[in-house]
Amino acid sequence: MNRARRRDIAGLVGFLLLSLGVSALGGLATSTSVGGWYRTLEKPPFNPPDWVFAPVWTALFVLMAVAAWRIWRRSASRLRSQALLAYGVQLALNLLWSVLFFGLQTIGTALADIAALLTAIIVTLALFWQLDRLAGILLLPYLAWVTFATVLNASLWILN
Repeated sequence: MNRARRRDIAGLVGFLLLSLGVSALGGLATSTSVGGWYRTLEKPPFNPPDWVFAPVWTALFVLMAVAAWRIWRRSASRLRSQALLAYGVQLALNLLWSVLFFGLQTIGTALADIAALLTAIIVTLALFWQLDRLAGILLLPYLAWVTFATVLNASLWILN
């Protein structure tokens, strides 16, 4: 295997570890109250069953990692740097949401964070799209899910 191929594989593994690591940290924050406090909340009728969240989020984090890896593989440029920075910002906001919502149980503050996250995803998707259309497409399910999660978060804030 040549050096470029090894670098590509190492990059993909790195992005998968980063994304799934953020997912795992979010899962730790979630585990602090998903079985207790969260169950006591009044939920809207469209709230998915609890078992849906883990597989959906895992799939989304894998798609995000592959998208970021595709961008990372592009030639160094200001646009690529901006795109990867945006990716890092949205990852941080994603993790912060779990801490705010489940860890600290602050539904309103989590709603503000998820609104910022949604904006960061749109920016990231737009930057990715400019560099690599497939990378942008890979973020579309994430955008759709976080849009739904924003509506769900807002509903939980209103109901509780």
